[in-house]
Amino acid sequence: MSMMTGPLPWRLKLMHGFGAVAFGVKDGGFSFFLLPFYNLVLGVDAGIVGAALATALIIDALADPLIGHLSDRTYTRWGRRLPWLYLAPIPLALMWALLWSPPFTGVPTFWEIVALAVGVRLLLSACEVPSISLVPEITGDYVERTTLFRYRFLSGWVGGLTMSVLAFTVFLPTPESQLQPDGYAVFGMVGAVVMLVSVTGSAAGQHPYVARLPDSAPPPFSLRLAFADIFDAFRERAFMIFAFGALAAYISQGVTLSITLYVIRYVWQFSETAFKIYPAALGLSVVAMFMIVGPLHRRFGKPLSGAGGAVGALVLAGIPYVLLLIGLWPQTGTVLSTVLFMGFMVTANTAGVVAIISATSMVAEIVEAFEERTGKRAEGTFYAGNWLIQKSATGGGILLTSLIVEVIGLAPGTAQDAVAPQVVTNLALAYLLVSGVLALTAAFWLARFPISQADHEARLAARIARERAPAGAPVPQK
Repeated sequence: MSMMTGPLPWRLKLMHGFGAVAFGVKDGGFSFFLLPFYNLVLGVDAGIVGAALATALIIDALADPLIGHLSDRTYTRWGRRLPWLYLAPIPLALMWALLWSPPFTGVPTFWEIVALAVGVRLLLSACEVPSISLVPEITGDYVERTTLFRYRFLSGWVGGLTMSVLAFTVFLPTPESQLQPDGYAVFGMVGAVVMLVSVTGSAAGQHPYVARLPDSAPPPFSLRLAFADIFDAFRERAFMIFAFGALAAYISQGVTLSITLYVIRYVWQFSETAFKIYPAALGLSVVAMFMIVGPLHRRFGKPLSGAGGAVGALVLAGIPYVLLLIGLWPQTGTVLSTVLFMGFMVTANTAGVVAIISATSMVAEIVEAFEERTGKRAEGTFYAGNWLIQKSATGGGILLTSLIVEVIGLAPGTAQDAVAPQVVTNLALAYLLVSGVLALTAAFWLARFPISQADHEARLAARIARERAPAGAPVPQK
C-alpha cells in the first residue's frame, strides 16, 4: 500500500521537490558548462571530453542499477530511502567542487576526467535514485504522482537556472571571463553547498511522512540474484518502450543544452546582457510547464503528452535556425534577433520539458505492472534505470555536441567575432539534423507506451482487493 491517500500536503510536495535542486545544479553544470570549460578553458580536445564522459557511462551502466536495487533492499526504521539521502550528499559536494577545480597539474588527461565524472555521477545517483523512488511509495494516485514530478522538475530547473544566472552574472560575466578558470572554480564551490543543503534539507522535510519501517525485511543479499532481479525488471515490456523513447528525448535535450553556449555565442552573437538574461528567460518555460502538464496528462494521458511535447519542441526550436539559413531572420546580434530567438526557445523548452516530465512520470506506473507480474516492488531499480538513461543521454548529448564541434572545425578559444561564416552555417545545420532525428524517435516510442490511466487504476484496485481479501478468498484480477 502507498503511504498516503488523497491530496498530498503541500509541505510534502515542496520538500520532496526540493531534493531535485541538486540534480538541477549537476544537469545545468554538465549540460551548459562542462564541455566549454574543459575544451575552451583547460584546452582538452573536445573529442577527448566526450569520450571520457562516454567511458564513465559504461561504469554507470553497472553501478546505477545496483544502487537502485540496494535502495530497494535497505531496511531501517527510517525506511528504505532516507539513510541514503542523509549520507551521500556529503561526498557528492566535495566531488562536485573538485570537478571544477581539477586537482591535477597541466591539461587534464582522459582518465582524470573519467575519474571525476564517475565520482560525481555515482554519488548523485546515490542521492537522486532513492529520492525519486519515493514517488510511487508515497502515493498510487495517477495525477498526484504527476504533481510530485511537477515539483521535482520545477525545483530542478530552478536550481540549474539559478546557478546558470549566477554563472553569467557573477562567476562568468563576460565572454573573456568564460575563457578563464577562476570563475568556474567558484561556480563549483557554490554549487557544492547548494547540493548538500538541497538533499539533506529534502530528507529532513520528508522525514515525518516517510520514515517508517518497511513492511517486510529483504532476503540476504546476493550479487548474482541482484543482477538477475535487475535484468528481470528491465525486461518489462513497458519499461523497454519507455527506455527507447526517453533515451531519445533526453539525448535531444542534452544536445540542445550542451550546444547552447556554442550557438548563442557564435550563431546568435549574444551580447553580454543577453548572456545574463537567457537562463532567466528559460525559467519562464518551467513555470509554464508547471501550469500545463497536469491538465495535459488529465486530458491526453502521459504517452500522448510526451510525444506531442517532443514534436512541439523540435518545431519551435528549429524555426529560428531554418529562417536564419534561408535568409529571413533579422541580423544576428541585434536586439530584435535576440528577443525573437529567446521567445522561440522559451516555448520550445516548455514543450521539451513536458516531454521529459511525461516520460519520467511513466516509470511510476511500470512499478505496479512489474509487481503484478512478479509480486515484487522495485521502485529503486526502475528509477535507477531511468536515471541511467538520463545520464547516458546527458553524456550522449555532450558527446554529439563534441563531435559537431570537431567536425565543423571550431578551434578552442575562438573569439566571438572571429568565427568563419561557414562554420556558423555548419553548426546550425548539424544541430537541426541531430535534434530532428532524436525528437521524432522520442515521439514515436513515447506515443506507444502501453499503460494508460485506466490500466493503472484497474491494476491498483486489483492490488488493494488482494491485500484486503481474507486468506483463501477469491479476489478480482486486473
